[in-house]
Amino acid sequence: METRMMKFYSKESNLVAMHAIPGHFATSHSHINYYIDITSLKTRVREAEEIARVLYHKIGRLSYIDTIVCMDGTEIIGAFLAETFERGDFHSTNLHETIYVVSPEINGNNQILFRDNIKPCISNKHVLMLSATTSTGKTVRRSLEGIQYYGGIVEAVASVFSTVSSVDNMPVLSVFTEEDIPGYTAYAAGECPFCQKGERIEAMVNGFGYSKLY
Repeated sequence: METRMMKFYSKESNLVAMHAIPGHFATSHSHINYYIDITSLKTRVREAEEIARVLYHKIGRLSYIDTIVCMDGTEIIGAFLAETFERGDFHSTNLHETIYVVSPEINGNNQILFRDNIKPCISNKHVLMLSATTSTGKTVRRSLEGIQYYGGIVEAVASVFSTVSSVDNMPVLSVFTEEDIPGYTAYAAGECPFCQKGERIEAMVNGFGYSKLY
């Protein structure tokens, strides 16, 4: 599968590249014809720092930012993003004048969970939610509901790759979109043309990566 991998560079920086593999893949909400691989952007320090810089300019000035909630293994990007905000003129309600960078747990119902020791980082805090990939917006919607359940005030949603521009009137700010990948398409499971032709799903994918089925 990896031999088919293609590389796409960000319009904002030639140091930021996303990989994509064509094929037949399934997420928890849809079937897609490309697996979006941003592993290097999440794990290589120099690339994570650069993607954080690009996202910072995409997000723009926020009235307040207290906490960055990192989904899908984006903690390194989140840390650099927090550092970039702190180097600028940012406002925070945190008495220590620095930004929290946290990740939720995911329970068996795919709902986000913050333990008691992390709740103070969310409750009544101005939150930026950061995700790796967004294909339908359903995971973002569920995560927003979870953050709000714990008392967080969501100021912005950012994603490295996203096919949606907003979720429940909340803009989703991303570095890459489906327009960067010619022919990228997401299908409802019952409408997938690959399944209709009897083609097997190659792998289950999410923001963390992929697991081959054969």
